[in-house]
Amino acid sequence: QVQLVESGGGLVQAGGSLRLSCAASGRTLRTYGMGWFRQVPGREREFVAAINWSGGSTRYADSVKGRFTISRDSARNTEYLQMNSLKPEDTAVYYCAAAQRFTLGTISLPDEYDLWGQGTQVTVSS
Repeated sequence: QVQLVESGGGLVQAGGSLRLSCAASGRTLRTYGMGWFRQVPGREREFVAAINWSGGSTRYADSVKGRFTISRDSARNTEYLQMNSLKPEDTAVYYCAAAQRFTLGTISLPDEYDLWGQGTQVTVSS
């Protein structure tokens, strides 16, 4: 059974940085597209970033462009989200996800993803 486990969340001051990791176990996800979403209570899950299987194609939400960077290490079956210049509005539970098919035009949709992690809390204080 495949599991995605996020780590790296925590409390940080505005302007600070965090690096989230998502480790997959049980199966290689080398051919999967990978993504990050976030959610705050009472709101829908929001797309943050996605990367294709080779790492050669990425997509970001406008709200994080220039501040967040998604990457992956297929040898380690792990994806990362480097978050810089964090703002209080970035506070949320962050989820990693894996998609068997990566289509740039639709990869921001949660329904495109087949596997989800349990989430890690990121809190940015002002």
